[in-house]
Amino acid sequence: MSRFTRRGLDNYFYLGMAILIALIVAYGFGRNIEHRLLHPELIPPAILYLHAVVFTAWPLLFIIQSGLVSSANINWHRRLGVSAAVIGASLPVIGIATAIVMHNWHSERATGSPAFFSVSLNDMLTFAVAFGLAIYWRRKPEYHRRLMLIASASLTVAAFARFPRSLVPSLWWYAYVDALVLLGILRDLLVIRQFHLVYRYGLPLLMISQAVAMYLFLTKPVWWVNFLHLFLR
Repeated sequence: MSRFTRRGLDNYFYLGMAILIALIVAYGFGRNIEHRLLHPELIPPAILYLHAVVFTAWPLLFIIQSGLVSSANINWHRRLGVSAAVIGASLPVIGIATAIVMHNWHSERATGSPAFFSVSLNDMLTFAVAFGLAIYWRRKPEYHRRLMLIASASLTVAAFARFPRSLVPSLWWYAYVDALVLLGILRDLLVIRQFHLVYRYGLPLLMISQAVAMYLFLTKPVWWVNFLHLFLR
C-alpha cells in the first residue's frame, strides 16, 4: 500500500465510516418515513418522534466529531464532546422506552411480537457498553474511536432491517452490522498491521450478544416471554 493511501486511511477512515453509517440510517428509515411519521394513518405515540430526532442527531454528530478529528480541531472536538456525551447517554434510555411504548401500541392492534424486544434491548445495551467505555477512555484516542465505531454501528440494526430483502435478507441484519466493524479491523490491518485490542475482545462479545438476542427472538423460550410480560402488554 502506498504511503498516500495509508495516510488517507489513517486520517479519514472514521469520517468515512460516520458518513456511511449516516447514509445507511437515512436509506433504511427514509423508505417509510412518509407513512410512519409524516403522514401516518394512525398517529403514533409522541415518543416515536422524540426517538426519531435524537437517533437522527447521533449519526450527524458522529460525522461532525469525526470531521473535527480528521481536520485536527481537537479543542472543538472536546467541547462538542459534552453534547455528544449527553445525547449518547440518552439514546439507550429513549431507545428502550420507545421499544416498550411502541410494542404496547402495536399490541393494541394485534401486531408485533414481544420476543423481538430481545433485539432492541441488545442493540441498546451494546451501544451503552461501547459508548460508556469510549467515554471512559476518551483520553486514549486509539481506544475511544474504535469503541465509538462499534457503538454507532450497533445502531444500524433497525435501519438494515428496513432495507429491501434483495439487499439485506430477512434476519441477516447483524451480519451487516458486523461487516461495519470488520471494515475497522481491515483498516487496522492495512495501516498499523495489528488486530487492535478493542476489536479482539469487542467483536467476539458483540457476536455472542447478537446470537443470544436472535435465539431469544426466534425460539421465544417461555421464561423469556414470561419475563417480558412484566412490562410489556
